Amino acid sequence: MDTPLIEFKNVTKRFGTKTVLEDVNLQIYESQITTIIGLSGSGKSVMLKHIIGLIEPDEGAIFFRGKPIAEMGKSEIAAAFAQISYMFQGNALFDSLTVYDNIALPLRETTNFKKTEIHRRVMSRIKQTELTEATHKYPSELSGGMQKRAALARALVTDPQIVLFDEPTTGQDPVRKNAILSMIAHYQRKFNFTAILVSHEIPDVYFISNRILALYDRQIVFQGTPAELENFDHPFMDEVISSLEALQRELTGLYSKRQFEMLNHLQLKRRKGGESFCLVIFSLKELNTIPSIVGHDAVQEILRNMGLFIDKHFGAIGGISTRRTTNEILTVLPYSNLIEAESILENFIEDFRRQVIPALEAGACKFALGDSVELTIMAGVAEGQSTIDVDSLLNLARSKQKEIGRFQCTAGE
Repeated sequence: MDTPLIEFKNVTKRFGTKTVLEDVNLQIYESQITTIIGLSGSGKSVMLKHIIGLIEPDEGAIFFRGKPIAEMGKSEIAAAFAQISYMFQGNALFDSLTVYDNIALPLRETTNFKKTEIHRRVMSRIKQTELTEATHKYPSELSGGMQKRAALARALVTDPQIVLFDEPTTGQDPVRKNAILSMIAHYQRKFNFTAILVSHEIPDVYFISNRILALYDRQIVFQGTPAELENFDHPFMDEVISSLEALQRELTGLYSKRQFEMLNHLQLKRRKGGESFCLVIFSLKELNTIPSIVGHDAVQEILRNMGLFIDKHFGAIGGISTRRTTNEILTVLPYSNLIEAESILENFIEDFRRQVIPALEAGACKFALGDSVELTIMAGVAEGQSTIDVDSLLNLARSKQKEIGRFQCTAGE
């Protein structure tokens, strides 16, 4: 693997007699989203402050692009830290400044841009974070969600190479939490910066993170991919899994990936040899390309409404559903054959077109920010036997997908 962008080697930090970090080793890689998860008060924020130089370790070393920071000169350290932007846990907005001026502040303080260029950049971020109506308001006049977006816009306005997000979803409602995470992922893909997040709420890391670090009992006890985390057998998982499952269910109306796999495993064990089951895969084709048009809130509302309707329709007949990827929802129908599943899907499509498509279209058009947008919903079904696992049927179901709905809208309609 490439040289880590940031690396901790045997880092220990104490405050008086209390040890917050003990012999911590970790690696963060460039152009990835890395999420540091851990319980409240476990030391995640202290770790971030080490990365940006606000705190120095008592023992151990921190490396930047393979070089110990302690061995860098002042100008070299300044150049390294200039690449980093920080979104603070409490937003850290200045009460005496408007939203516009809060977002403009980093450009005014750290660049020589002309007033017209600063205005262009600030207004671009304001529009992208859906703050147009709050441009000239003060933080005290904003909701908690709008304050969070203003802080995010300020963190991104300098086009940083590295952005650190300290508890970015704290205090937000379920839809807003997922909208903020989606927004972070969208901008990270668009601008290719390295994103480092921390959270004690265990956010929707399975869909936005390339790499996860687990901080537990003052140490990093896990480093790896989201898929590897699911198989991590450690007391840490017992303490956080309930919050992970509750959040995922709350956000989408679906089972968490871990719940889904557990339930499906139990059903597989109960099936007799040769007994069939079916799966249905739903895809929203343009979902990854439309946030800049309809806004991240609208995208998350689309996903949540889709999830709730799928769970209501298929859950009533024993189906279990989960969000498989950023734009896919998977439903397993135990004890069903292909003919029965296709019939169930046809009934679903009829209700979906009548009840859900108009609501999705109205919501997307209401929040649309830019040009016209079109979203296509696909569905495919496949049959397997009890000895075949879910993953082996996914490609077959995807290959059989057909359009089940489509809607268009234009900003302001």
